[in-house]
Amino acid sequence: MMKTISLIGSTGSIGRQVCSVVRRHSERFKIESMVANSSAETFLKQVQEFKPTFAALASEEAGKSIAERIPQGTRFVCGEKAVEEATSYGDVAFIAATGFAGLQYTLKAIEQKKDIALANKETLVCGGELVMNKIKGAGVRLMPVDSEHSALWQALNFRLNAPFSRLIITASGGPFYGYTKEKLAGVTPASALKHPTWQMGAKITIDSATLLNKGFEVIEAKWLYDTPLEKIQTVVQPESIIHSMVEFADGGVLAQMSYPTMELPIQLALTYPERLDCDLKPLDFVSLGQIRFLPLERKAFPCYDLALTAAEWGDNYPCALNGAGEIAVRAFLQEKIGFLQIAETIGYALEKTERAKATSYAVLQQTDARARVYAKEYIAKKGI
Repeated sequence: MMKTISLIGSTGSIGRQVCSVVRRHSERFKIESMVANSSAETFLKQVQEFKPTFAALASEEAGKSIAERIPQGTRFVCGEKAVEEATSYGDVAFIAATGFAGLQYTLKAIEQKKDIALANKETLVCGGELVMNKIKGAGVRLMPVDSEHSALWQALNFRLNAPFSRLIITASGGPFYGYTKEKLAGVTPASALKHPTWQMGAKITIDSATLLNKGFEVIEAKWLYDTPLEKIQTVVQPESIIHSMVEFADGGVLAQMSYPTMELPIQLALTYPERLDCDLKPLDFVSLGQIRFLPLERKAFPCYDLALTAAEWGDNYPCALNGAGEIAVRAFLQEKIGFLQIAETIGYALEKTERAKATSYAVLQQTDARARVYAKEYIAKKGI
């Protein structure tokens, strides 16, 4: 049976891999709708290849540059209409857009009662309570795509409400595990973008280097599995072979293992409970050698610590955490601030944020906007 997809964020790292999965199993999947932000030429090639019913670019300027070259049979829009219409197509909305923008698409998909394959961390970091409440009310299915959350989901037999004693989220530790503060002060964007085990987009690669990403995943787990923070543990697994584990009441632990790849969780979100060939190299256990577990010390990674602090404070603080983080990472990549100032910028924004209940998109949008202003304010004061 053919499954149709609305792909939100088609030109990013995850979106391109969704396209790869669809190519591999073209008899099973069709992209009915695709949306990107502003990568016009890459997007045009995707539209020409997959011939969706609907296509949109969020950037009006970028959209106008390719509008006349969109193939016949594809309805094309640009600007704000992208959000309104994009997820109305297809059986499942695959949310692969990056940043706060992904939340709006997720909420629209829920409103349209679409099943959701969620690869956008910010949806649950910023709006976890709002989103999960709406999902329950709409009766739609949510399939986590993050490698760690897919691993937990698999260990829980594809159930978000299965009982467990402990969720154990693994981290690679990034390229700077064990660095002193003095050594971290000299980290450059080029070195931070060299992740030891994963190939990802620039933003998430920097978030992995600071371990902010792992803090995001703890917040996601809290909402996905409706669990207190005390039942979530993080541990460094440098080889990135074990993607996460679940401990049960009898003391048994189930782990999901594979070589680092996002195509497995991407494909599984579309095929579960069925598993299809993923063109993935089988694990060679003999040649793996040592699989290590190392501590993830909260205070050793300021961004990770700030993420847990925001989670503990609750309400709109995780949303402020994300908004400030997006601005801080962009400034670091542009060499306006140093590596250690990413955490300083986020910390400043959190301190300035006023508490509000995160029960509406309007509140979250306002929190996000203010956090970005606070982050820019700090960067203007402290930037290099």
